[in-house]
Amino acid sequence: MPRSVTVGVDGSPESLAAARWAAREAERRDLPLRLVHAWDWQPYAEPVPDDAAHRHWGGRVLSDAAEELRAAHPQLEIISEQVRQPPVTALLAASAEADPLVVGSRGLGGVVGFLVGSVGLALAAQADRPVVLVRSGTGPEDEHRLDADGRPSPRAPYRDVVLGLDPERPDDTVIAYAFEAADRRAARLRVVHGWSLPPYLGYGLPLDPALGEELADRETDAVEKVLAPWRERFPGVEVVEQTAVGSAGAHLVDAAADASLVVVGHRVRHTPRAFHLSPVIHAVLHHATAPVAVVPHD
Repeated sequence: MPRSVTVGVDGSPESLAAARWAAREAERRDLPLRLVHAWDWQPYAEPVPDDAAHRHWGGRVLSDAAEELRAAHPQLEIISEQVRQPPVTALLAASAEADPLVVGSRGLGGVVGFLVGSVGLALAAQADRPVVLVRSGTGPEDEHRLDADGRPSPRAPYRDVVLGLDPERPDDTVIAYAFEAADRRAARLRVVHGWSLPPYLGYGLPLDPALGEELADRETDAVEKVLAPWRERFPGVEVVEQTAVGSAGAHLVDAAADASLVVVGHRVRHTPRAFHLSPVIHAVLHHATAPVAVVPHD
């Protein structure tokens, strides 16, 4: 099967938000859109009693989603597929041809973000391809800056693509994904690096201003060194660097408030701890308001 933007759909509002985002991404990439419904995925309405009814339900979920998306994107090729497997199993298999795999999620109570233990979180931890998590309620206007009337509008330029970068352990796959996403949107790329003061400064010793400036310059230089070849490769992408003391996760969550997409890298660990995600990724997935792309790397 050729590459496609693949999205899991189950009829819920969050999966439909993900499908709409995936359709826009498929158009940006000039790829087909693949809708996948897993039979064992509990539908948003009350459960159905048998396989025949579930097939009927799944077919209706897929046809309703495809009909809506074709109306909004008449030139887009849309492929629908039902799979009789649990959602994580089905979507992990589908992700082999996904570019990217897209799933929806929702917040609980006053917490805006993604559910711990959700299908999306499991996929982000295990998939070998990028996984984009889209929050319920996200619309096309949320990807764009304010128009002349001060309102978000698809006619306005895209908001920033935000990249979380650790200059001590940069990965080309993650950086390339962020630059390509910004280039595809004609958006600015904001590179965020949170760093920590030396441990000895945490014992109440005052920070000498000159030392603080030297440490900050060192971190900035490290980020600039990593980005230099990518600036040459993508001369049309405006890059803004943001280096600051503090948690990288907190800085990325703040940056997400004005972003069209947040990109973070996930180091794949071939160990029994298949569900391990870093604290930075957890922070972003639980609290970022923008779609988040989790890009796996070695």
